[in-house]
Order: sequence, then structure tokens, then C-alpha cells
Amino acid sequence: MSNPPAIAIRDLPRLALAIVLPLLVAQPASAQAPGQNSLFSAAPATGLLAPGSTVRGDVFGSGSVPAPQAEWPPSTPHATAPIAVPMVPAGQVALALSARFGKGAPLIDGGLTWRVYSAKRDASGKYQLVKEDKSPEPTIVLPAGAYVVHVGFGLATAVKPVTLSGQTVHEDFDLPAGALRLEARVGDARIPAGQVSFDVYKGSQFEPGDRRPIAEHVMTGNVVAVPEGTYYIVSNYGDANSVVRSDIRVAAGKLTDITVTHRAAAITLKLVSEKGGEALANTAWSVLTPGGDVIKESIGAFPRVILAEGEYRAIARNEGKVYEREFKVVTGVDGDVEVLAQ
Repeated sequence: MSNPPAIAIRDLPRLALAIVLPLLVAQPASAQAPGQNSLFSAAPATGLLAPGSTVRGDVFGSGSVPAPQAEWPPSTPHATAPIAVPMVPAGQVALALSARFGKGAPLIDGGLTWRVYSAKRDASGKYQLVKEDKSPEPTIVLPAGAYVVHVGFGLATAVKPVTLSGQTVHEDFDLPAGALRLEARVGDARIPAGQVSFDVYKGSQFEPGDRRPIAEHVMTGNVVAVPEGTYYIVSNYGDANSVVRSDIRVAAGKLTDITVTHRAAAITLKLVSEKGGEALANTAWSVLTPGGDVIKESIGAFPRVILAEGEYRAIARNEGKVYEREFKVVTGVDGDVEVLAQ
């Protein structure tokens, strides 16, 4: 089942995004909030995915790294402090770094992770990390020589080879990135964060390509920073068959709010001796489609299952006997389905 999401895109001021993705080489590891949406904050850099979320990717390989949680919306940004130019000893060179959302775009003034690597691989075939910095515009003093500079902004990254010699070297990176914030609803009701999660994939669901998610188990209200481009999201409401797939477009320097609408309801199953009676314990349940496909199996007196709108058959097994009943799920109408043990 697929429904188009409600999407809102807002322009962003030149503030600081509080997003960090630990992209390691040496150690791999529609409702809209009122007011202006900002990707950026002067708060300490930290991930914007929930504790159970997973983001994929590292500098020169692949992997998956859990990201910590951060508050949203971010705190009020502070004025950028003057950049102090460090003393440069003989034989060393200052490397001044900055990043923008694109040519002619504003500087990104927070949420960046800079890593400088040796340009030559070590004996194990990896690039040795020389320096790491989380300042928006760092000036790093290094011995003259060749290096590789990597900058990460959420899931958006850029890499440049740099040769240091003579006077201060200035490098400005183009990092066209945006972000998406996700939530889901049934009708006009917002689905609680603990009941729905999202997986984010690169490209369109209708095109061939890599089908590994770049971010998994993203919770309602969390923000994922990504390179600008087309993505598709898979929204899972519950653990049965209420799944919605939607293509989206993320623009550089913008926060895209996405609201996915599920056509589903929460149903509680009960095996009773009489209508309105007590639920019988130790009951094994199966929920099937009219064609006989098993949607959900569980054991308990009154299991709760979230089902997509449609017709179903509930089968209850208790003390060697089998009982069943057909029922219908209507979007947004939560309720009980009683099966009579007769």
C-alpha cells in the first residue's frame, strides 16, 4: 500500500546544524511545526537520529554506525566568534578550511566534522588519520606535505587532496546537503513515535539500484541530513502489514518535512466464552487475508496488532480447539475483535 506523503520545504538561514556522523577510516565501526524550520544550531555537534537508528557509510568503505539522539528544534544560534590564526612554526603550513551548501551559497557554520588523512596508505592499506576538528572554519597547522581532507555533514560528505607548502592554504568545500524530518499519521491523528519507524533509501523505489537503506529505524521527529537528491522512504506502522513507500526530493540548504499517511487501525484480539466476557489465556492467534496469507501470529489473552485497512480472518487455538471469525479493518477505527469459543 502506497500513499503520497505530505511534504513541506522551508528555506534555511545561515545557522549551525548539530549533526555528526562518525565516518571512520582507521576504525570502521501533513503536519508542520509552527515558525521557521532551521537545520542549524550552535549547539554541540551530535547526531539527530534516535538511539535505535542506524546510518550507513564511512570515508572510503561501507559499514553501519549507530548515531546518538539530539534535541530538536536546536537552540538559538550565537554569533560566530572571530577566527584565531595560530602560530605557524618553521617547516609547517596553516590549512584554513570552510564549507558551503554550493557555489555562492552561505557558509555552513556548524555541524561539520573535518578529518585530515595522510595522502599515503599505511602498511595495512588504510589512510592514517592525522587531525580531526569539529569547528565550522578550522585552521589546522600541519607539516608541509600531501594530505586528504574529508568533511562530513550528516550523511553528506566531500573529499579533497591537498598539498601544503609555503603560505597558508585556503580550501573551501562545496557540500550540497539538505535534511528531511519524518512523521506519520492515521487520518488526522499523529502516530506516536514508538509505534512507527522509517527507513531511508537513495534513489527512487521504481528504479533499479542498491536496496540497502542509508538510514534505518528513524523515529518520528528525528532529522536526517543527506546530500541533495531523490530518496524513497519506507514507513512501518507496527510490525504487521501497514507499510507505506514514498519517493521524496531533498534540496540543498533546505529542511523537508514529510508526513506519511497510513490507512490502518489497531485491533485487539480476544477469545471469549460469551460476548463481552473475559479473554481466555494461553491462546495462539493467526491473522490471515481472505486468500489465506498469514499476516501476523502471536500468543496471549488479548494481543494487539496494527493492520492495514481491509478484510481479515482471525483464527484462535486454545486447549486443542480452533475457533475463527472474519472481520474488517477501517482506517482509524481502533477496537476489539472478539472470537467466541463456541
